[in-house]
Amino acid sequence: MQFVYVFDAYCGWSHGFSPALREVVTRHPELPVEVVSGGLFTGHRRVPIREFGYVRGANAQIAEVTGAEFGAAYESLIADGSFVMDSEAAARGVAALRRAAPDRAVELAVALQRAFYVDGLSLSDPATWRKVAEAAGLDADAVIAAFEAPETQAAAEADFRRAAELGVAGFPTLLALDGDRVTALARGHATADEVDRRLAAVRAL
Repeated sequence: MQFVYVFDAYCGWSHGFSPALREVVTRHPELPVEVVSGGLFTGHRRVPIREFGYVRGANAQIAEVTGAEFGAAYESLIADGSFVMDSEAAARGVAALRRAAPDRAVELAVALQRAFYVDGLSLSDPATWRKVAEAAGLDADAVIAAFEAPETQAAAEADFRRAAELGVAGFPTLLALDGDRVTALARGHATADEVDRRLAAVRAL
């Protein structure tokens, strides 16, 4: 059995789920975790953030439900409204970090969400990936090279297909994968205790 965590780096609910995700992974070191990027803001949805009028209200709800932090630099992006969230670029970065440190994929996914939602950094900017890589003690030059490599574009597209094949329509989604059996442990929001109860039920089958 393994966990599959499907998220989008530009998804506020994924950011809010980060503490619960870390706790679940800490409680279950015996279960490997596959981190998959979703494609929330691709194609016609790659537009200035002002086009998504629900963002402020959604963030307030996320903060209330999960305690998630939204930093001043991020709030400035929202106020300006011209920033474009590009999930394809974010997925390339996730793939680059995953290649550099496959066993730390969850930790790095959480770090890059903080880079956006707390520090207000663009996940399309190689400098952001350099900062995240350096903070994690990784070879930043290798991460940047991977971020810009054609094969990483292919990896991002493969992630989007993987999410679709798993039937994931919203982010974040945490799955338990046991052979051909796929069970949702969390969709949108859940506490670590709630995930544990669902995982125990899956294991009892």
